[in-house]
Amino acid sequence: MNLGELTQHAVQAALDAGALIRSYRDREVEVLHKEGGDTYASQVVTEVDRKAQDSILRILGPSCEEYEIALLTEESEDDGSRFEKECFWCIDPMDGTLPFIRGEPGYSVSIALVARDGSPMIGVVFDPVHDVLWQATKGQGVRRNGEPWTLDASSQELTFTYDRSFKDHSERDRVLRELEGYAYSIGLKKLASTQFGGAVINACHALESAPGCHFKFAKPQEGGGSLWDYAATACLYKEAGAVVGDVHGAPLDLNRPDSTFMNHRGAVYATDEDLARCIRRILAQTE
Repeated sequence: MNLGELTQHAVQAALDAGALIRSYRDREVEVLHKEGGDTYASQVVTEVDRKAQDSILRILGPSCEEYEIALLTEESEDDGSRFEKECFWCIDPMDGTLPFIRGEPGYSVSIALVARDGSPMIGVVFDPVHDVLWQATKGQGVRRNGEPWTLDASSQELTFTYDRSFKDHSERDRVLRELEGYAYSIGLKKLASTQFGGAVINACHALESAPGCHFKFAKPQEGGGSLWDYAATACLYKEAGAVVGDVHGAPLDLNRPDSTFMNHRGAVYATDEDLARCIRRILAQTE
């Protein structure tokens, strides 16, 4: 399997879908509802999500036949083929539908190739608002807008990106206090906590604002994002030498057999291992 060639297909698919999404930015779109997790964000979908998915599949579809790649996409039913074939495309045609509906930044196209064992092989993210393309291929590092990119942790702030659900979380104040304490303990000037948008953009912003982090609590209710919300950024983090895993420090369960949701073990993204340990310790106190 030619990962370089497949990465270029994914890049083109993300750019095309991003251009389509951008063309609807100032137009009224129909908002529909679907079965999802326990949050409104997981239950809304627009005609643009579905058209973006069609655009992506026009490019990636032939590779499924040529290389016997399975398919898992947000806007189609999971047919279980990801458990039978060696790898699968994991596609979120528009992560951050709520920001898109509200005319705010924070949405993106996310495409990943994931091995059957759940390890990410390719990750491509396109932010059509700021025209930024991230791509990573297993063993080949990270590129940002086509140029080689390396993690720079020289910021004097600790960046923490979060989603809307965190604002009302019962542990919000404690988490912020502990993150701020950690920032001061390693000589940083402050904690910069920011609400951006979907999980994909949140993870990307934390990565390029190192030291940075983004995480989701584990919880019993279905939700907490789905496989397609984490697969591409997991590849970006791994190839950047950053840390990505669940709240226990294990790899993300990116081919979960019993669901597509990630609530069972949460998610932790951090630009270094010390920060990841701090987050896991903080999250352990909520269990």
